[in-house]
Amino acid sequence: MSRAEQPSRRTVLTAAVAAAVAGSAIPATADATPGAVAGRADPGRAPAGQVDYHAWTTFRDWRRGTARGARPVAGARPGVVIGAPAGTTEYTDPHTGKAATWEYATWTSPVHRLAVPSTEVIASWNAHTPSGTWLQVELKGTYSDGTDTPWYVMGRWAAGDQDIKRTSVDGQSDGRSSVWTDTFAVDDASTGLRLASYRLRLTLHRRPGTRATPTVWRLGAMGSDVPDRFTVPASAPGLAQELRVPRYSQEIHKGQYPEYDNGGEAWCSPTSSQMIIEYWGGRLTEEQLAWVDPSYADPQVCHAARYTYDHQYSGCGNWPFNAAYAATFEGLQGVVTRLGSLTDLETLIAAGIPVITSQSFLEEELTGAGYGTSGHLMTVIGFTADGDVIANDPASDDNESVRRVYKRREWENIWLRTKRYNASGKVASGTGGVCYLYFPARPGPRRRKALAAVGVR
Repeated sequence: MSRAEQPSRRTVLTAAVAAAVAGSAIPATADATPGAVAGRADPGRAPAGQVDYHAWTTFRDWRRGTARGARPVAGARPGVVIGAPAGTTEYTDPHTGKAATWEYATWTSPVHRLAVPSTEVIASWNAHTPSGTWLQVELKGTYSDGTDTPWYVMGRWAAGDQDIKRTSVDGQSDGRSSVWTDTFAVDDASTGLRLASYRLRLTLHRRPGTRATPTVWRLGAMGSDVPDRFTVPASAPGLAQELRVPRYSQEIHKGQYPEYDNGGEAWCSPTSSQMIIEYWGGRLTEEQLAWVDPSYADPQVCHAARYTYDHQYSGCGNWPFNAAYAATFEGLQGVVTRLGSLTDLETLIAAGIPVITSQSFLEEELTGAGYGTSGHLMTVIGFTADGDVIANDPASDDNESVRRVYKRREWENIWLRTKRYNASGKVASGTGGVCYLYFPARPGPRRRKALAAVGVR
């Protein structure tokens, strides 16, 4: 995000393209929320009816898929790995021109019939990819008229950047739907065409002759059919609580590592991700940070930018890549989904779960922001006694000024709407409640209940 209104590089969704001060983290295994003020959020509420998030995470889930060379593994965190490879394949990295041979195995999910026939689907995954390995995620759907989409690539990903350059894939369309960076979208929702069901396919890769393997612990997708709207109904305040989340500014990284989306001013997404990762106790070692110029403050933000960077999108705002980065930290998982209201956010905050949200707005639409943006990520950490939103906004001059309070009604509308007017007075898109949720791999009962209330299991 940059402070000026800039054209979005997303065609369908407004992207989050552009762009350890605040106290101790909550342990990932704890359900306690330090510094909380009691509120009235009800985590037993049913989730909104416009979103269907579904994931495969259990040993039984992995066994129910169709495997070619892949096998499920049990344990505290069940997953799927390469067993006996199905064969070899050639891959030429489009960003380096380097061609290499890889052993591969595939796992294909059962068909998931969407409870919400959808105009958009966003996949996300959590995985470990040791050196010499990487993975590809694909989606194939069936439309509401019974015809099928092709297999669409939703991402080619590795935690590191030495084997392949993690990348989205442009130019995918069948004339009825398209993939825009990380989002499958029906081209013309006004026709009534929807995606009725989908399968996801993993292709796991490793260097020939090795025993290394990716391990995928979570594979899922969020389907949604959020109606076009310039405004949304106002919700009533129901919680007064603030979580102690570290504060990091993206602005202090201006000019640093311009090869990653022109430097820090565009790093709202990885900066927000790093805040919540550290809230849950995730830390980078000196060895991991050794590549960063030692004169730079908060080197972990530079690290997050490098390791969320999408080499096709030329930015750090690929939503699933951020969730996958968070899950590289021990004991964490991450998903991309949509929420339906600030009441949903209150449910999560009440359970000690901060939320990264994506929104776009003119400067005059969000009092106190001091900028306008075509796409920006910030971290919601709580609510005031009046119900206003407390956010760690990385588009701040320094770490000390990251904590902001935004008017509830203004903030709710800019986050949940799907249509807006840009600085030129033209109709542009809004994100319709998109968010990242990062939470413990083994959440306690209270957090499980809160996540289930917003449709995440």
